[in-house]
Amino acid sequence: MKLKSLLAKPFASIVANRIRKEMQRAVEDQEAILEELIKTGRKTEFGKDHHFDNIHSYNDFRQAVPIRDYEQFKPYINKIKEGKQNILWKGLPIYLAKTSGTTSGVKYIPITKESISNHIDTARNALLNYMAETGHTDFADGKLIFLSGSPVLERVGGIPYGRLSGIVNHHVPRYLRTNQLPTYETNCIEDWETKLDKIVDETINQDMTLISGIPPWMQMYFDRLIERSGKPVGELFKNLNVLVYGGVNFEPYRAKLMASVGRPINTIETFPASEGFFAFQDTQEHKGLLLNTNSGIFYEFIPANEIFNENPTRLSLKDVEVGVNYALVVSTNAGLWGYNIGDTVKFVSTNPYRLLVTGRIKHFISAFGEHVIGEEVEYSLMSVAKEDNLQITEFTVAPMVSPAAGELPYHEWFVEFENPPADLSAFAKRVDDKLRKKNIYYDDLLTGNILQPLKIRTVKKQGFIDYMKSVGKLGGQNKVPRLSNDRALADELMNYLA
Repeated sequence: MKLKSLLAKPFASIVANRIRKEMQRAVEDQEAILEELIKTGRKTEFGKDHHFDNIHSYNDFRQAVPIRDYEQFKPYINKIKEGKQNILWKGLPIYLAKTSGTTSGVKYIPITKESISNHIDTARNALLNYMAETGHTDFADGKLIFLSGSPVLERVGGIPYGRLSGIVNHHVPRYLRTNQLPTYETNCIEDWETKLDKIVDETINQDMTLISGIPPWMQMYFDRLIERSGKPVGELFKNLNVLVYGGVNFEPYRAKLMASVGRPINTIETFPASEGFFAFQDTQEHKGLLLNTNSGIFYEFIPANEIFNENPTRLSLKDVEVGVNYALVVSTNAGLWGYNIGDTVKFVSTNPYRLLVTGRIKHFISAFGEHVIGEEVEYSLMSVAKEDNLQITEFTVAPMVSPAAGELPYHEWFVEFENPPADLSAFAKRVDDKLRKKNIYYDDLLTGNILQPLKIRTVKKQGFIDYMKSVGKLGGQNKVPRLSNDRALADELMNYLA
């Protein structure tokens, strides 16, 4: 055992013990965080606009602060971009995280000196907790790759801004800098395919022990490695110990990624966003991600079917229930207040508070009143694929509202298979059956002859990559939406069918 892994052992044990203690006082920590947030927020423009001086309880907070999305926050953000201080939080943010919104275009999310530790320490804690649980510390001695956006930052209103992963890259602890790949120069390359080739050049002969990134990035990286070396990734990197991922559900990518590695390997799931690092997988034994309840973030939960109501039910952590889909709302020490981040979650445990990320609020199909969500389509497709030992590269689903004359409407699935089924129509029928059992509204529409069973269109190999490249969204934080309520993406994908 080398020095870094040796030193990591006691540190990992200390952090894991602290995490276990925080599990037991999650509700108390949340109450204390709200109190501290309100105390600081009173001196801000937002706090004065919302009468924070009169807030003395969570119920007061709910009455004073409405739920907002980015568009409704924009007037405050614009003032920050003009260099004005004490708008959402004391002083100025130290960064603005630039991210692409579904409906808002480019978004600028503040990161303050108080909130930056949430992003950095939570990532560190996820790794240290893994070390403590599994005893695997050797990866600290090898090379670690974090597939991230460019760390080059620009300025607006005197504040540096850029992609969150690029910002975080500036805060990698010094003791890991010598382990980190790719080089800073390579990370600065904007064109994703050029960057990917350089990453392969720099890593193919290294002792890679940990690889981190969103699953589609990882798969593209693995494909290039295999193409270049002719070996499975796990053979090329004999000491590769763990994959760390977040950003999208891993399950649709799991089979192909594991086949690319060629041997069993542990994984750590995380739930980071520009608005905060919300949760991470704290154990290899149980399902779900541990909610990060003591890191400057106060959480609220709205039943997902109420999120567009004028006065939705708002719950604090102590009132959530297992198995209910909630829209996640946060107030943070970065100056976000009652902010709807756009993700839905479902608790699998409340002792401790572990959850699954189930989708995006705006990514659903309800063209006919069925309200099919991402969790349901992913389960339906991936469970049948697993039964048939098929690997799915990528997929998306859209409604066909105006089919050919004499046909009923249907859901149209665009699927890129690594190895397609022998009988596509039989495969589609089984997927449809799974979805009908998952969603009673969808089932009712088929039973009532409002819809016909779903249809699957086979996308050619690399079709999704070619599409993303054609619209300038290859790499970065860009992801293919699982569900659309319109035909914009589906109509484009008709040009990439097998």
